Amino acid sequence: QYNFGWDWAPRLLSVGIWKDVTLRRYQGARLSSVFFKTLEITPQAARVAVQVEVERWTDLPALTAHIRLERDGQTLAGMVPLASPLVSSGGERGEIELELPDPALWWTHDLGGPALYDLTVELCAGDQALDTHRERVGVRTIAVDQSPDPDEPGTKFFTFMLNGVKLFAKGADWIPADSFVSQVDEGRYRELLELAVAANMNMLRVWGGGIYEKDAFYRLCDELGLLVWQDFMFACAPYPDHDPEFVAEVEREAEAILRRLRNHPCIALWCGNNENDWIGDKAHWHQPGYRFPGWRVNHQLLPPIVEHLDGTRLYWPSSPYGGNDHNDEREGNRHNWYVWHGEVLPRRFGQRPERDFTPEGTSFRHYGQDMARFVSEFGMHAAPVLETLRRNVPATGLRLGSPELLYRNKDDPKDKGNHLMASCTGLPTTLEQYVDFSMIAQAEGLKFGIEHYRRRKFHCSGTLFWQLNDCWPGLSWSVLDYYRFPKAGYFYARRAYAPVMASFKAEAGGSVSLWIVNDALVAITDTIVWGHGTFDGQKLHEEELEITVPANSISRTVHIPASALSDSDPASRYLYARSARGLFPDNRHFFVDIKDLKRPSANLRVEKTATDEGVEVRVASDVYAYFTKLTVPIEGTRFSDNYFDLFPGQEKVTRVWNTLGQRLAPDDVMVSSLPMM
Repeated sequence: QYNFGWDWAPRLLSVGIWKDVTLRRYQGARLSSVFFKTLEITPQAARVAVQVEVERWTDLPALTAHIRLERDGQTLAGMVPLASPLVSSGGERGEIELELPDPALWWTHDLGGPALYDLTVELCAGDQALDTHRERVGVRTIAVDQSPDPDEPGTKFFTFMLNGVKLFAKGADWIPADSFVSQVDEGRYRELLELAVAANMNMLRVWGGGIYEKDAFYRLCDELGLLVWQDFMFACAPYPDHDPEFVAEVEREAEAILRRLRNHPCIALWCGNNENDWIGDKAHWHQPGYRFPGWRVNHQLLPPIVEHLDGTRLYWPSSPYGGNDHNDEREGNRHNWYVWHGEVLPRRFGQRPERDFTPEGTSFRHYGQDMARFVSEFGMHAAPVLETLRRNVPATGLRLGSPELLYRNKDDPKDKGNHLMASCTGLPTTLEQYVDFSMIAQAEGLKFGIEHYRRRKFHCSGTLFWQLNDCWPGLSWSVLDYYRFPKAGYFYARRAYAPVMASFKAEAGGSVSLWIVNDALVAITDTIVWGHGTFDGQKLHEEELEITVPANSISRTVHIPASALSDSDPASRYLYARSARGLFPDNRHFFVDIKDLKRPSANLRVEKTATDEGVEVRVASDVYAYFTKLTVPIEGTRFSDNYFDLFPGQEKVTRVWNTLGQRLAPDDVMVSSLPMM
């Protein structure tokens, strides 16, 4: 659908064959489908099943399937002929169960290794081999806990359980990586997915207005330990579910997709559509029980197909869905578009939808009021790096408000970002300022939202922000632009998604608390340093604190009363937290918006050194250096960190290298921080 235009995509229609085409020859029969599933995991063993479907068209001796499961070059379950013919004259399906002692389980990369087994299924007629299927599979269970949350009465959890372990989903929404999908090869998939892993993400949502991605995408997610929330391809539109031919086509497509993707351990959930239930209710808010065109597809056709062809994963009708209003914060999952679009939340069935399209109404501060169970969309616009604009906008159009620049923004109205910047950074006056200010507003908003939701673990059990990537060189919600240049939001999200994360929360009455989130499956012990300082380098207070945070949990470790923070101008000071062992990224808390900070401009001390890998950059400042960025206009360049703050007197070492074979020199790296506004 996105080929017909979206609020981040141009209208570029495509047609034709866009995947590999293969001609295969069979004799008498073939394996039409193989389904590997994990039935049960105990501390000692795993019980798995292999289901085989066969298509045959000639008389043959009794057919049997030989099944082999291997890992690390060793056969864990040897050649397994079935005890009786796999397919009798009247049947087309057979199944065998296997028990694996001490199995290597598939985990997301942050909870363990994504172990994979090599599955081989050979179809035989007597001694004659007719067909062979080979695939890598994972041993794991996945479920979603939707039980009542006893600590927040009237609400329910929405928590993914991987191998019986609670998981906080950290990630983003995935759109097609190009307007012309045939151009996306395995290399581009790998680059984007490895960037997601490097940002500490453990789940991506394949959005329902795009495509069922190529096999390489799901295979790489298996190998990298990334879960996938998989939408069916229905989004933001009515569908003719009264038309028998259309419904039959949907059924064929769904069956084909399930058979193709169900063996991938990365698939976590099947979702019927994107926003159709929510949009249908908002458009017909005065008609209780209204069923939008397409309702029967998502609520009657797809559920039994998923149950019949899979049965190991949750089918979820829509995103968002659940509760009283399909975007309820008390159960199910939510899209928070109060921020950016001004969608006033919460609402209930039968209430007229409202918008507050003002700087206050669209402020990212509204994330702090959200008590959602699982947030599968939220986000803000930002410009791409200046290099991307220079490549795609004529030199005469490289200015604010030019038609050529506005053409790259498909949202409507095109000045929505002004609301966000007005309350965060102030409005820009140059294109260079617009790039920085829009990136800051997006990055600070993502940081604020992710930190809030993670502090609610497991009352909230996941954040998938909109969006990871782009399909063309435009202005959008992405944190990676079309050329995979990371925006500031990418690095802010990476730090906010760190396995161990420290964050400050402004409390009622002017006090502030410091929280530690531990996603690791073991307890952590650390010495944290927190303090109160001024931007010009004065320390008002500093102390060390020994902490222990249990596995997979959160801890409110420090309460700072308002009386301890009232001795100086709040615009000239900040709070900070550091880990003595480096277990979490440095973090800070400002008492006013970025535009209102009273801070001196930093004179950075920069030392750049060529290394075998690339370039090492040392940066230091005597005063607080906000939004320190390293700029390299060469695709494939990676940074150990970027778009960071420097505390007064702090020195930071950043590694810069290139993944596409480009040799970087020190002069390729430009270093700056945001001057006083």
